[in-house]
Amino acid sequence: MLEYKFDTQLLIEGQNLNEDEINDYITENFQGDCLLAVGDDELIKIHYHTNEPWKVLEYAATLGEIYDVVVENMERQASGLKG
Repeated sequence: MLEYKFDTQLLIEGQNLNEDEINDYITENFQGDCLLAVGDDELIKIHYHTNEPWKVLEYAATLGEIYDVVVENMERQASGLKG
């Protein structure tokens, strides 16, 4: 059994985005692992394993427009099922 079962991925489009600040906020406020927050001041890609992906999505939506959202259940994938 995985500690964090949802692979959460999304893009944030906005202005004056800061990948370090986003990384720090997610790390300090949401339980999970394998965080990647990469991009520039107008587009950031987020990849995070968590049990509460909706919290990450809610936060990201406060920063700009979110799209290309993917939330996959990695436990199902490990069992050979669709995520």
